[in-house]
Amino acid sequence: MTRTGQSHILAIGGGSFRPTRRHGFLEASPLLRYALDLTGQDRPKLGLMATAVGDDADWLLKAYGAFARWDVEVSHLTVFPMPNVDDPQAWMLDQDMIYVSGGSVAALMALWRLHGYDEMLEEAWRSGVVLSGQSAGALCWHVGGNTDSFGPDLRVWAEGMGLLPYSCGVHYNAEPQRRPLLQASVASGELPPGYAADEGVGLHYVGTEFIQAVSVAPGAYAYRLEHDGAGSVKEVRIEPRLLAA
Repeated sequence: MTRTGQSHILAIGGGSFRPTRRHGFLEASPLLRYALDLTGQDRPKLGLMATAVGDDADWLLKAYGAFARWDVEVSHLTVFPMPNVDDPQAWMLDQDMIYVSGGSVAALMALWRLHGYDEMLEEAWRSGVVLSGQSAGALCWHVGGNTDSFGPDLRVWAEGMGLLPYSCGVHYNAEPQRRPLLQASVASGELPPGYAADEGVGLHYVGTEFIQAVSVAPGAYAYRLEHDGAGSVKEVRIEPRLLAA
């Protein structure tokens, strides 16, 4: 398998999938087309991981359906009740892209560390497998952010993989607790400076460098959070590249 030679992550604030007119069905958004194109493969292998929602069969079924009309080879890796493949590491390395669902990021990381998936995913990333995901599946690649894993009141969370040495904000324009808590946690030093994404926006990193934001939602933005030198945070709005529908 020929890789591009670069390590890509697309961390999505929300909007990876969209409902269709057929009740209960989803379609993949152009954000995922963008991520798949990063693989450089004509028919990429796409691996799904739904650890954050307990390997929910309904989510996996809908995700498979969302890619039914795309020229991709889809498979998945579970934790519950046991791994569904004999060699999870070989499965990860065989994918061109791995997509991680939203859900509980705290549970996700606990289970990945228990099974050694965090180290396997890091090896896959370094070998050129594109990593992507939404919400929990975006936070996990960073140092941390804030999460509702413990209840409706968000908490600061700093137990991510740290492949990307930044904080991360998701659902930034959709959930009112998100922005002030992320700003406060960066200002206090609980989290490092970082990036945030509105609904419909993805943060594209090559290696550990932020390259650009992409969006499927006009009027949605990404943001850079920096220390301002006075004990508070400067938030810089980033205009994303709008993807064709």
